[in-house]
Amino acid sequence: MNRSARIRLAASIIFLGIALGAFGAHGLADRLEETGRLANWETATLYHLLHGLAMFVIARLGKPIGFYWFLAGILLFSGSLYALALTDITKLGAITPLGGVSFLIGWARWIFAEQPAS
Repeated sequence: MNRSARIRLAASIIFLGIALGAFGAHGLADRLEETGRLANWETATLYHLLHGLAMFVIARLGKPIGFYWFLAGILLFSGSLYALALTDITKLGAITPLGGVSFLIGWARWIFAEQPAS
């Protein structure tokens, strides 16, 4: 995927995160509070948006280090929490740590990436 496509994908991920956050706060709040899953939705949205922003910065820098790990993390971590909040299928929680590990790998890629000399 080229730089321009990564920028568009990251912007789309952020757009979706904002839309899902608003939907959770306004359209689903009562239902999520009833089921006790509002915190799951809020956590999913937080990690979705934080890593979407990281993806956007990475795409703008033109270095895809960690980009795809963050995408995997959003899909697995946030996606499983969104699904858990909507369905109350607790087995979906088993997927969430895989997304967390994906986020950690993405950040580790930056920690150990070769840095330009100053």
